[in-house]
Amino acid sequence: MRKTHGRLDTTFSGRRWRMKKKKMRTFRNRLREDLKDPEFKAHYQEERQALKLAMKIATLREKKGLSQQQMAKLMGTSQQAVSRIESGEYEGFTLKTLEKIAEATGTKVKIEFVAA
Repeated sequence: MRKTHGRLDTTFSGRRWRMKKKKMRTFRNRLREDLKDPEFKAHYQEERQALKLAMKIATLREKKGLSQQQMAKLMGTSQQAVSRIESGEYEGFTLKTLEKIAEATGTKVKIEFVAA
């Protein structure tokens, strides 16, 4: 007799119930499969790059002890603009924007090209 309880598959064998864990599909396994598709992989890498930059900017701002409002004032923009920049979905990065961020945080922009 077989019964399934969520992720556990139980089988009655004589006097004992044996429990086997079903293999659960994890996010990492799914991602590994999806990354085999070249189109998905290209989009994924593009989004990942944008998110990494947004996180670097937010971390830098926080490390400097600035609120989004304070950073915006130093950059000559609005708090909402800083929020968009830090969202990971902002696509309007220009060298000028990056230089404003650097100036507001007392840092310099360093652009680097690395092998693909």
